[in-house]
Amino acid sequence: MKTCVIAASVLSALAFVPQVHAGEGGSCHFHGNKPVAEAVVIDCANQRRDALVKAGKLDASWAKVSHATLEQVDGKKGKEWKLTYQNPAAADKSKQSLYLFYAPAGHFIAANHTGK
Repeated sequence: MKTCVIAASVLSALAFVPQVHAGEGGSCHFHGNKPVAEAVVIDCANQRRDALVKAGKLDASWAKVSHATLEQVDGKKGKEWKLTYQNPAAADKSKQSLYLFYAPAGHFIAANHTGK
């Protein structure tokens, strides 16, 4: 009887645990080194841009800016995705371009206004 009560308690507890499913493009947290599609990189870059705006690191005018270019470049540790955003409304002319860098597997590397 004690075993049945324990088993029923465990099964009841598991029924209330949220299920976790990792789907391609559903999240920007990746494991392994499998290359991701361009669309996934763009989606993750847009999420990163929005997070930078929300954190106050970028002006609110960046929130509606779409990426201008996506290319693969040679980085310090091999190939990287480089996304460029252009915001002509940026007050500081030297910061009208935003560059986001991602590993081929989708891992975020860096964001800056220099492109390097």
